[in-house]
Amino acid sequence: PFASPGLVAYYSAVRVGSRNEVEAHHTGFAHFFEHVMFKGTKKFPEGSREKLLGSAGFNDNAFTTDDVTLYHAFGPTSALDKLIEVEADRFQHLEFSEQTFQTESKAVLGEYHKTAAQPELKIEEQLNAAAFTVHPYRHTTLGFYDDILKMPAYYAYSREFFKRWYTPDNVIIFVVGDFNDNQLIALIQKHYGSWTGHAANVKIPVEPPQTEERSASIMWPSPTLPRWVEAWHTPAAKPNQSDGAVQEILVAYLVGATSPVYKELVLEKQLVDHLGSSSSIHRDPNLFTLQASLKDEKNRSKVQAAVDEAVHALVSGTVEPKRLEDIKSNLKYGILMSLETADEVALQLAWYAAVLGPPDALDRHLQNVSRVKPSDLVAFAKRHFNDANRTVLSLTSQPSPAATR
Repeated sequence: PFASPGLVAYYSAVRVGSRNEVEAHHTGFAHFFEHVMFKGTKKFPEGSREKLLGSAGFNDNAFTTDDVTLYHAFGPTSALDKLIEVEADRFQHLEFSEQTFQTESKAVLGEYHKTAAQPELKIEEQLNAAAFTVHPYRHTTLGFYDDILKMPAYYAYSREFFKRWYTPDNVIIFVVGDFNDNQLIALIQKHYGSWTGHAANVKIPVEPPQTEERSASIMWPSPTLPRWVEAWHTPAAKPNQSDGAVQEILVAYLVGATSPVYKELVLEKQLVDHLGSSSSIHRDPNLFTLQASLKDEKNRSKVQAAVDEAVHALVSGTVEPKRLEDIKSNLKYGILMSLETADEVALQLAWYAAVLGPPDALDRHLQNVSRVKPSDLVAFAKRHFNDANRTVLSLTSQPSPAATR
């Protein structure tokens, strides 16, 4: 329950992402179902769902990550019964023809081409390819390009993928807002009660330890800011361990707005247009990244040296306790202050639960953040931030025609 008179958010967190795509040449299917789940069932044929929910006033969508797929709707409590009926129906009785499958496969290909027009996708692809050798994190959520091209031939496999992961033991439903609890539970039991099946027991390959530094480079064919990324393999986030909280804190501590290196590179010397990280919590061991967009290629070594100096200081045991406590408070209260609407509450609850597992994962994560001590940052850095465990990526670009005259 949440104080949002007349409004309710409804999130279905499916614990499936690109990490679950273990078969060779079959990547991109978790993201594919983000598309096809809106195509209809026998009871609600394609188009009728959107018309029904749209006329009722619901706004709904979905997104896919390495680890999860989240389906979300936000709208009037007065139509919650119909929303539950429609959602339960598509999760249990999704129907899509081979023609629909091929059409959506081509839509995914179009999405890839659109995303690939910016450097970020190529950076993620090349970094993952260099850092991972066997784990499915080696490919992005969109999948390998060659696999997307071949996807239209895998209609039968797509139906098998749906049966594997869209099961009642692999989905958590969050309802946040203005509703009658007894009526809600009765509706859930009515529409989901006959749902059967168990998630597949698929072995996810374990990435072996990295034993020497790796590198990757990209020459971008058109003018863009140079990029620099370095990444280290780090542990998975667990609800009862601090590793996920430590990594979230380290992003702010090393390159956040209060960090010395941010003040030096962004504010004072203005060598960098952007300094940050793409790190987030993951179900399996993943990468902790630090990255920068450089204003000039000639400053690449200076930027890397400044960031590495901050990392080495941490490894040597240098931590500012006051700044750590300020970062912890900012993280905790930043999350809490963002929970202003039922939709925002449901998103945070569903995201942390889908990655970490328990429905109360958000609360556990906040507790983990509160418990992090300076010695935890140092111990984590000593374990993971070493050269043999590091992958460095650089992106440079062709100069503009004007610059070559």
